[in-house]
Amino acid sequence: MRLRILIPAALLFRGPATAAQEAPEEPTRYAVIPRPAVLAARPGHYRLSARTVVRTDPAFRAVARRFVLDLAAPTGFDLAVRPLSAAGAGIVLRRDRTLPAEAYHLDVTPGGVTVRAADSAGAFYALESVKQLLPPAVYRAASVPGVAWEVPAVHIEDAPRFPWRGAHLDAGRHFMPKEFVKKYVDLLARHKMNRFHWHLTEDQGWRLEITKYPRLTAVGSCRPHTIVGRHVQDPAKRSYDGRPHCGFYAQDDVREVVAYAAERMVTVVPEIEMPGHAQAAVAAYPLLSSRPDTNPGVYTAWGVSPFILNPTDSTVAFMQDVLREVLALFPGPWIHIGGDEAIKDQWKGNPAIQARIRELGLTDEHELQSWFIRQMDRFLTAHGRRLVGWDEILEGGLAENATVMSWRGMAGGIAAARAGHDVVMAPGSHTYFDHYQSQDQAREPLAIGGFTNLEKAYGFEPLPKELTAAEARHVLGAQGQLWTEYIPDPKQLEYMAYPRLVALSEAVWSAPARRDYPHFLLRLPRHLARLDALDVNYRRPEGVAPVP
Repeated sequence: MRLRILIPAALLFRGPATAAQEAPEEPTRYAVIPRPAVLAARPGHYRLSARTVVRTDPAFRAVARRFVLDLAAPTGFDLAVRPLSAAGAGIVLRRDRTLPAEAYHLDVTPGGVTVRAADSAGAFYALESVKQLLPPAVYRAASVPGVAWEVPAVHIEDAPRFPWRGAHLDAGRHFMPKEFVKKYVDLLARHKMNRFHWHLTEDQGWRLEITKYPRLTAVGSCRPHTIVGRHVQDPAKRSYDGRPHCGFYAQDDVREVVAYAAERMVTVVPEIEMPGHAQAAVAAYPLLSSRPDTNPGVYTAWGVSPFILNPTDSTVAFMQDVLREVLALFPGPWIHIGGDEAIKDQWKGNPAIQARIRELGLTDEHELQSWFIRQMDRFLTAHGRRLVGWDEILEGGLAENATVMSWRGMAGGIAAARAGHDVVMAPGSHTYFDHYQSQDQAREPLAIGGFTNLEKAYGFEPLPKELTAAEARHVLGAQGQLWTEYIPDPKQLEYMAYPRLVALSEAVWSAPARRDYPHFLLRLPRHLARLDALDVNYRRPEGVAPVP
């Protein structure tokens, strides 16, 4: 069943919010990001205390416990969670099946807090809004004495515009420790983002334990050194740091991250690259290579390696064995197989592969890649999953059940939607956060190039005007990309990701009529204080400073 774009709950119940329903003169009091469909200011506040009781529908008990655990460290409160039938004022979570998926209604009065939602995701997002209405200190990891834990009175009706609101993390070029991956997931959840695209294999490193093929990590997870500075094509002109770069996620690590994400309504989408971006796999198992006479080792430079998987039946079986273990680790519907930047020179120069093209009745190397991807599509479909690939999978013919992630602009996504395929928009122009954040590149850390500032990220519109209403239903949403060639560690990644991912979270959640960059900037200072409390090394936007 295909996912569909949600109609914001506010439009179902009240129609578009008017300016009078919000208090733009009080952006600190109501600094909710992403911006709700309806926010009506009310006088007074609700005061949270150690005596506050959370009363909940049984369906939301896990969400209630997560909320209580999040509040325990900064407030020092161990709030009780009880069934709805229990007595006591405080915070009430009610199930309302008339609301859409992920939607919520939130009412805060001096007498208490009431949440209504149809599902756990909606209840979770309502409580995230409650946390944003509390002082930023609620995000700290230790008790904060003397803080008045007050939630301003308000009425909110809200629902996301798109069901896919995501962010990507490349752990292949530079390995990112498990604890940081969990922090990254947590930050996504706090911005009501619900897809974590985990890029796990690359030319420069294979990061996922596969028990059937242990050399993938024993060999493929460690390169002897890394190129220093900007990538240059001529190997003779490159310099290297002389330090091994190693790391991979054991299967127990993955299970831990997946469970952590699920508690926060985030689905993990793993990416296992094929048939290109495969040098680390080829280094581990040379029989996978289209150049079996040469073992190149794990790639130590940036750019794209020419080493590509040999499209034999045995290679197909090997990669399906890998996917079989991936399926056991990642229960979500989507499995990303890459499919991008597959340089085909080795296929063109290999007589056996040319014979393979003729044997399969194909026209050229593009159709051969399409054939390879179709083998994975049929395998995943037979196991009840959905294949996702970068927009190059359109070349040579799109696999029957594939979802396209459009990165080379929007054209690939438009073509896929018109052909009846689901699409996630991820164009480099607006969603590649490895790009520079300022035109003054000399004052910024080394980056891959490009320019995407905060305003550009905020202004991204995922839904192309060229699509009809029926075609537009195939646009699931959008996500931000963090490729790590020039991002060597977690703090640098935070600097590149935030606050641009904050801006993107509003672009994929809020209806167009509710998106207003000047209004976003009024709410941002208080949000930056939240990022400070979360120890996020964000880039401070020019002219914007955090406020308590």
